[in-house]
Amino acid sequence: MAMDAEEIERMIKAALPDARVTIEDLAGDGDHYSARIVSSAFKGKSRVQQHQMVYRALDGRMGNELHALALQTSAD
Repeated sequence: MAMDAEEIERMIKAALPDARVTIEDLAGDGDHYSARIVSSAFKGKSRVQQHQMVYRALDGRMGNELHALALQTSAD
């Protein structure tokens, strides 16, 4: 079962309320996305920590309903 971009964005914004999220479906299959996420919550965090925050926001769906998510994260 694939996830749609709106659900991914909703989950990220639930965990990171100030996030600006841009999602692109890379393959048109609902399984391969690219996401750019800007949030003040990332300030002072390493890139790995930022990505871990996003994966936690997706509540275990990464690797299951969501096959691939290329992330670009920043605090500004």
